[in-house]
Amino acid sequence: MEASEPGTMIRTLPPRPVFRAAFGAGAIVLAAAAGCGGPAGEESPDTASGPDTPRAETVAAARVVPIVFTDVTADAGIRFTHNTGAFGEKYLPETLGAGPIWLDANGDGRQDLLLVNSTDWPGRGEGTPPALYRNDGNWSFTDVTRGSGLDTPIYGIGGAAADYDNDGHADLYLAALGPNRLYRGRGDGTFADVTGEAGVGDPGFSTSALWFDYDGDGHLDLFVANYVEWTAETDLFCTLDGETKSYCTPESYPGQSATLYRNRGDGTFEDVTAAAGVEAPSAKGLGVVMLDSDADGWMDLFVANDTQPNQLFRNRGDGTFEDIAVTAAVAFSETGVARAGMGADAADYADSGLPGLVIGNFSNEMLALYHNEGNGLFIDEAPRSPLGRATLLTLTFGCFFFDADLDGRLDIFAANGHVADDVGRVQSQVSHAQRPQLFRNLGGGRFEEASAAGGGLETPLVGRGAAYADADGDGDLDVVITANGGAPRLLRNDTAAGGLLRVRLVGTAANRDGIGARVEATAGGQTRWRRVRTGSSYASQSELPVTFGLGAAPRVDAVRVVWPGGRVDEVGPVEANRRITIEEGAGIVETSPIER
Repeated sequence: MEASEPGTMIRTLPPRPVFRAAFGAGAIVLAAAAGCGGPAGEESPDTASGPDTPRAETVAAARVVPIVFTDVTADAGIRFTHNTGAFGEKYLPETLGAGPIWLDANGDGRQDLLLVNSTDWPGRGEGTPPALYRNDGNWSFTDVTRGSGLDTPIYGIGGAAADYDNDGHADLYLAALGPNRLYRGRGDGTFADVTGEAGVGDPGFSTSALWFDYDGDGHLDLFVANYVEWTAETDLFCTLDGETKSYCTPESYPGQSATLYRNRGDGTFEDVTAAAGVEAPSAKGLGVVMLDSDADGWMDLFVANDTQPNQLFRNRGDGTFEDIAVTAAVAFSETGVARAGMGADAADYADSGLPGLVIGNFSNEMLALYHNEGNGLFIDEAPRSPLGRATLLTLTFGCFFFDADLDGRLDIFAANGHVADDVGRVQSQVSHAQRPQLFRNLGGGRFEEASAAGGGLETPLVGRGAAYADADGDGDLDVVITANGGAPRLLRNDTAAGGLLRVRLVGTAANRDGIGARVEATAGGQTRWRRVRTGSSYASQSELPVTFGLGAAPRVDAVRVVWPGGRVDEVGPVEANRRITIEEGAGIVETSPIER
């Protein structure tokens, strides 16, 4: 690695005060002292660049390149089959599947792959653990589960990875039916189960999770989405034809509140669900994403609920949240109906300066694509768009924004698959296995389905989780999809795209991974931004480094990082096709070229 490039500009602004104490009057005063307009240096919606802001020509290349994703699962050495545990009883959890997690487990700079697994029901088999695949480079992965500390069967659904103790090593939280597990990373690809001492073994029916610093103290807290009250003993008989048992819908069971754990900074956590205002016993959460919905510098949470109203927890900045989903118009569909929300993601897909939302829903409900209007209101643009029409009959679990063709605009990926293996008996146009979908961002909030070449998106599967990472180090974003009861699909991005910049963060006052930081890149007269975050999609996690597609731009003129806590670092210029590491307060500490 090289040091900072000659001529690189570094500018560091002081942080704003943050809430560090327990809840109470002192916390409220401290939050007020930070100011009502958000952290120092954070760009407001009024000043952020948007579609109507005068600016130079777009960074995106004028030509539209074919998008190509190639299935390299077998060649990469991925030999994995998800185990639902099904043995004919049609237990509800068997419909959910599990997600993938990209993380650098051994600290070598490559993205390793954790495939969460469910397992056999008690008395039905020896059990199946999750699978950890070490990335050896050159599209070669090795199963290193045995001896990793992760080789214990649980009925896993999802999880999240981050350095919660700021020791420089990736840690892992697995969400499951039954007690969840927290694994502390040793930095060599092995993990220690610290669930008991940390106090985060949520005993519910957990699905998705994420790490984020909601109170600004530099320590990552943990949010866990829970689903319904279900056990094998309380399983109900549901049927489509009056005779044969079918899988019940979640409406048959009471919901479960999510859980919020506050990181005390000493390796232990406290359950602050009720005190923080996120307790909601009727919720049936499947997907969760962190976002700053109102650009005030505090991380909010969106939860996609199955047959219950979605939740948008606005962070008040004093250690508490309020659910504003109804007033923000993201709780229900346009017709006022609670949809079957599965996965979700948030990003500035419209280049407006504010994050919008994409939500995977049930068949006959279509994807939701919420544009953030900047006045506390979101508008679902899907019903009147090609995106909505193309997803009317699909059932979408995993979904996320990413720049597939590196033109600077965020595209949408959707992993599809029905929950009922016998759905064709009652809906002839809906199938159990379904094709994944990729929607190219045309600008101006418009999307069209892209017929990607390479074969990776053409074959149906019972899709569940989905996540992206630069798995081969060439800069563009590759994708993994998991299948319920089947094999995952690892897709190499072979798109002949333009230039790019990859940014990795190292926090000092902020959490070490820089989770929650806003990274802005200015190139060709236009500024776009990405958020460093965990979680999102469905039961999945994409990589932590952020990628900016540059199209034909030869360089990035400036990179600006707004850290959690408000400190701002500015560096630049940086040539295209580089990966850089920015340390809080120090600027660029590592840089290397990307071979394209």
